[in-house]
Amino acid sequence: MAMGAMIRSDAAASKVPEITLVFWVIKIAATTLGETGGDAVSMTLNLGYAISSGIFLAFFIAAVTGQLAARKFYRALYWATIVATTTLGTTMADFADRSLGIGYPGGSLILFALLMLVLGIWRLAVGTVAVNNITSRKVEAFYWAAILFGNTLGTALGDWLADSGPGYEGGALVFAALLLALAAAYFFTAISHTLLFWAAFILTRPLGATLGDLLTKPVANGGLNLSRIESSLTIAVFIVGCIMVLPQRAGRHPGGA
Repeated sequence: MAMGAMIRSDAAASKVPEITLVFWVIKIAATTLGETGGDAVSMTLNLGYAISSGIFLAFFIAAVTGQLAARKFYRALYWATIVATTTLGTTMADFADRSLGIGYPGGSLILFALLMLVLGIWRLAVGTVAVNNITSRKVEAFYWAAILFGNTLGTALGDWLADSGPGYEGGALVFAALLLALAAAYFFTAISHTLLFWAAFILTRPLGATLGDLLTKPVANGGLNLSRIESSLTIAVFIVGCIMVLPQRAGRHPGGA
């Protein structure tokens, strides 16, 4: 009885939402918004990748500072911080791949190395990278650093695959299939839930990237040629609606089991 009360208390003190189907629906929408929103600022408004990255970096710093300072889970603040990582991830990946000329393979490898570095430091400092109890500011800082680099890596992977042959629709189907495989592994195998969570979290980003590009790229390039700004606003309204209507509560993320 005491152990059950302790688990409920830890979950209530968590700064992150419980992992449910609602979480993944909003996460995919947020990653899609990150792609369309990032492209809207850097391309449609013609601010370029560097200036756009500076704008979204300021947005991310403001959001993550508020998130770290909060004493409990706030749905709007948490998802605003997620969107900040996806928009910043879009423009940073594009800046590295296109402006710096690193290319998608090189950019993906660098970002993967940075993500592994963050996870490695996190493990050395805390003893685990499990995210089943995000209650301390130290652990949460590692959590958001890993999410930022994971979402940036996902952007590069999505663009790399889409431009390598499958196109935006084919790329979206590939990443959706990989996510279904991870879901099956979660329910039917003994593979670490922590490993599966991070893999799924990263792969939702290239799924969102390919979906966003599918919506907004020219028809000649395999897209639907919808307005980036209108698409971003529509997705944002959907996310806000989900946050307001669908149930969410603080909870434990998948642990090491």
